[in-house]
Amino acid sequence: MTSLAEENYLKAIYKLHERNGAMVSTSALAETLQINAASVTDFIKKMAAKKLISYQKSKGVSLSEQGRSIALNIIRKHRLWEVWLVNNLGFKWDEVHEIAEQLEHVISDELIESLDKHLGYPKADPHGDLIPDAKGRFIKNSSKPLLECAKGDKVKFTGVAEHSNSFLQYLTKNNIKLGDEIAVEGIEAFDNSFQVKINRKENKLLSKDVVKNLLVITV
Repeated sequence: MTSLAEENYLKAIYKLHERNGAMVSTSALAETLQINAASVTDFIKKMAAKKLISYQKSKGVSLSEQGRSIALNIIRKHRLWEVWLVNNLGFKWDEVHEIAEQLEHVISDELIESLDKHLGYPKADPHGDLIPDAKGRFIKNSSKPLLECAKGDKVKFTGVAEHSNSFLQYLTKNNIKLGDEIAVEGIEAFDNSFQVKINRKENKLLSKDVVKNLLVITV
């Protein structure tokens, strides 16, 4: 049995590793969890003793097979609960994260499998993040930042790299939704802002900060 704190550490380590593709430094983990570095070091040593992680002082932290399995299970529960909150209770996509943070620690696997079935086995959450199955497997993801596209490309908006409430609210305010078709009409050389057409009818100018955080696939 893992504690709530251990689960939060494992999830944070998994996400940091996915983002950076390397062992996770204690300083990065401390910043993510908003805990002082000394306390993080003490705690991960205890987790290493339980074989949830591997810790090397000079290199950082990585998940053991057991730790990775637990982290993926927490992520699976979190994203399924987000789907439920949006689809069944009418929450907006910028309102669900903190609630799902509490619900993700529900222990019952039977409840989560029933929830998955009830929702129709969704492959992604309301932000476009993929949901692992009960065995920790994801469907193949070929998305990339809109920033990597070129003039003339036509793509579908499938997810976000930035999950802050302010960014999600910006997209809502500007009527940019998952599933929208985006055509790149032009790219400004000076600041890498994108002139785009949404769903073949609405022209918008999007800043570099926006397009680097919109994940898309080619259509």
